[in-house]
Amino acid sequence: MADLRIHRNHHLGLAKARQTAWKWAEAAEEKFGMECTVIEGETSDTVEFTRAGVEGTLIVTADAFELDAKLGFLLGAFRQRIESEIEENLDALLQAEGRKPAAKAAKKAAPKKK
Repeated sequence: MADLRIHRNHHLGLAKARQTAWKWAEAAEEKFGMECTVIEGETSDTVEFTRAGVEGTLIVTADAFELDAKLGFLLGAFRQRIESEIEENLDALLQAEGRKPAAKAAKKAAPKKK
């Protein structure tokens, strides 16, 4: 078995991090056929995911994402590729969420046309 551990800090706060985790779980279900379950807590959420050959969790807090997964024997051979794909997906979601507040702030600050 191969283990994956991915950690990403963020500045989204728990509410936006939850939304991002939901998007990640939806993408994992669609793209990889994962079964995802979200367990909401007061200070963190846990996304449990599984499919043949993979099981793991994504812990979501107000300032970080912590993904731990175990790959079965067959998928272990593709560990590097799988890890890279997960990192790219998570980074893209975090980047997209990080840009949204700035775009709204710029919109509010723009003077109204007369």
